[in-house]
Amino acid sequence: MKDIQLNHQHHSNSNTQFPVCVLVHNFESPMNIGSLFRIADALGIEKIFLTGSSLTPPNSKIRKTSRATESAVPWSYHEAPLDVIQDLRSKGYTIVSLEITSNSIDINEFDLEGTEKICLIPGSENYGVPDEILKESDFAVHIPMMGQNSSMNVATACAIAIYKLTESLKN
Repeated sequence: MKDIQLNHQHHSNSNTQFPVCVLVHNFESPMNIGSLFRIADALGIEKIFLTGSSLTPPNSKIRKTSRATESAVPWSYHEAPLDVIQDLRSKGYTIVSLEITSNSIDINEFDLEGTEKICLIPGSENYGVPDEILKESDFAVHIPMMGQNSSMNVATACAIAIYKLTESLKN
């Protein structure tokens, strides 16, 4: 059998959507925000909440990095992240911060049993997840780091976490 590379014309949208949203607080890089839109589209995330000083579409750098997925993934802007968290919690979402803390759980050991909807909150590029958001989180999870660095690019970490969480929700 000859293996051939497929392109966009071979892709068909599965329209799979998971009950997972991402809350992005104080993200400074339009490329990271654009990457999150692309990740959300690729992995079936229902919505992105942009809060605080996070940049929002329309923005040419977000659009370039997202490959126009900011028009395909629902999003909204809210000044205060805690208001979004309270609203999502009232709708049955489990609030999960993606941050290394003294009590964070290795994402490979995170038990989603009984969890139906998740709001993932990645830490911003320079400051991580603020203490006031960590206090409102139901859980903090981390991706184990094997090398000398204790973190990775936020969009890359988000992709890993979202993939892991959605795979767990499938089961």
